[in-house]
Amino acid sequence: MSIIVNLDVMMAKRKISSSELAEKIGITQANLSILKTSKAKAIRFSTLEAICKVLDCQPGDILEFVDDNKAEEGK
Repeated sequence: MSIIVNLDVMMAKRKISSSELAEKIGITQANLSILKTSKAKAIRFSTLEAICKVLDCQPGDILEFVDDNKAEEGK
């Protein structure tokens, strides 16, 4: 089971840079990069809320669940 982070997609749709988003939500660019590349093991709800507020989106626009077992069955 995997959680896919589509943060870069939403950022592109909203035409906002990593540095601008990081500044607006109050995290470092390095931590934002970890989120964007799906290397984060967790995300605080307060951070997710801030991202959604700045990007004017829902958590489901950023996070996507993919069942690895079903993905393998479809091949």
